[in-house]
Amino acid sequence: MTTETTSAADETMAAIGEAVTAGHRGDPERAHAELTELWERVGVTGDPLHRCTIGHYLADLCDDPAEALVWDIRALDAADALTDERAQQHDAGLSVAGFYPSLHLNLADNFRRLGSFAAARRHLDAARDRVGILADDGYGSTVRMGIGHLEEALAAGSTERLPSH
Repeated sequence: MTTETTSAADETMAAIGEAVTAGHRGDPERAHAELTELWERVGVTGDPLHRCTIGHYLADLCDDPAEALVWDIRALDAADALTDERAQQHDAGLSVAGFYPSLHLNLADNFRRLGSFAAARRHLDAARDRVGILADDGYGSTVRMGIGHLEEALAAGSTERLPSH
């Protein structure tokens, strides 16, 4: 694995965006292949923004909750290394604190699907504790709804995949 340079930052984020768009347009295999290739290029010591973004979206493409968990943990680890300054080089409105509700929600969902309900509750609590940072917009509403759906699934002891995940 190689690490990429900061000068390639815009190109990498653009490539991530193109891969995610492919997935949203119904080509998850292409999205997965492109994001995996980007991960190999970025490397485990690469730019935390790139690692967080790639890991987050790769997790969404995994049907297997164990595989998704691996990518979501990588995304969370990368977020822990990410600074607001770096995130704002990409988008002036970004705050790393705003990443955590979704990252913890995804981890909670993966643990729930694997039947690890105590770990799922811990990450759901972490998501709930941090969700106040999010604006009352589409993204914030989506995360808040996800928290509600996950609370219901945990209460029911369900390990089934949720429609939104």
